[in-house]
Amino acid sequence: MKNYETVFILNPVLSEDQAKDTVEKFVKVLKKAKADIVNTENWGLKKLAYPIQKKSTGFYALVEFAAAPETVNALETEFRRDESVMRFLTTVLDKHSILYNSRRRKGEFNRGKKTSSGPRKNEEGKEA
Repeated sequence: MKNYETVFILNPVLSEDQAKDTVEKFVKVLKKAKADIVNTENWGLKKLAYPIQKKSTGFYALVEFAAAPETVNALETEFRRDESVMRFLTTVLDKHSILYNSRRRKGEFNRGKKTSSGPRKNEEGKEA
């Protein structure tokens, strides 16, 4: 079994509930093919870099899973059959990608980036 990550864009005409149901449908396809689901993320409605099917936005979703290579073919066939899927991309994860994704899920990145909206303070803790 290899580790895979698939990102797909759903039609923005769908409601939030319909988009979540569609993601669940593809997760069920993977589970039926005996794949281990590692992570599922709904990134929500985002603007596209360029229009696809005359749409400028779409619902993004990511699914990380471990499965046999034949499972990917079955999943991509389902993507092509579903009219609500505008684009999809499935990649094989190497050991570095697996490590990075596990660290990202734990929230190890973007911790040091704190934006301060209050007044600036000097070294002694007093307002500058």
